[in-house]
Amino acid sequence: MNEAKATEELAPAIIFVDDEATAVKYFQRAIGSLAPVLTGGSVEEGKALLDEHGDRVGVLVSDQRMPGEFGNELLRYASERFPHVVRILTTAYSEIDQTVAAVNLGHIHRYIKKPWDITALRMELKQALELAELRKERDTLVREKLGVLQKQVVATRIGLLRSLSATLIGPERFQPVETYLAAAVLADVPNSEPDWLLQDYSDLIAAESARSGAFGHTVAAHLATLRNRHGSASATASDALTTLAGVFSEAGINVRREGDGLMCDQPATLAEFLAEPGNNAVSSGHAVWLASLLWLDGNDVALQPASEGDAIAFRPAQRGSEFAADRLATWIEQF
Repeated sequence: MNEAKATEELAPAIIFVDDEATAVKYFQRAIGSLAPVLTGGSVEEGKALLDEHGDRVGVLVSDQRMPGEFGNELLRYASERFPHVVRILTTAYSEIDQTVAAVNLGHIHRYIKKPWDITALRMELKQALELAELRKERDTLVREKLGVLQKQVVATRIGLLRSLSATLIGPERFQPVETYLAAAVLADVPNSEPDWLLQDYSDLIAAESARSGAFGHTVAAHLATLRNRHGSASATASDALTTLAGVFSEAGINVRREGDGLMCDQPATLAEFLAEPGNNAVSSGHAVWLASLLWLDGNDVALQPASEGDAIAFRPAQRGSEFAADRLATWIEQF
């Protein structure tokens, strides 16, 4: 690929949609030197261009009156699915009602009436491209900020798992946390991004605190129920796993007894506390899962997770008695 072609593909593109071939040719000739121009002759073609090239499109210019749907429908589509695109409506008709409605709904950035003044048109498109570039830079900064925030949230949640385990079964016991995190890694569920635009940092912390507190309370209640119903010691690991299979079935958790261990056919459910957004309460079933790992530890039983196709199998394993002081930090780095 030569340098000129590479530069063109990296440059933000302009989509121009108009059913008049003369207008399309005229627009390309006037604007083509500013940026690559992609053209369509209908709302449907415009939508297809957005779907295919949306990531590299900076500006959308659409005529209003076209066969089938009007241009403001295309601009509405772009505003909902590609909000970074600067949207411009152009028409030769005095359709003030539709134009005002499009502006009020946030569908368009500017309205340009036909026939165009070439100098003014080029200036408008140049400004629109500059605005698109500013939006791109802003979105990059927001994504970077969200990435840092996301890492902080996950690290905090892992720390809370450790604190909850230490509170309920003792600070020297780490095996349930080890098993939980190992299974969550195998589940390979992407962490959800906190929505920085909808809440500030204090709101996020408040939501996380409420969510974690409710989760911890539910885990403690389920652990107490397990101890009351089934005691704190079982004869064998096999007996303990059979007991848990019944508990999971009762709670509607998709973890079943299979062979000498347990099998989970929906691994994503094993990472719910870590992966779900802060405004999503953790399910009671997930609390049962963590409570069960804590209860097993009290029975001197540990589980070793391993991927088996799309499922995760858990086999009885020797419970670890000692873990490196930096083990939790290692897990945080891995996530």
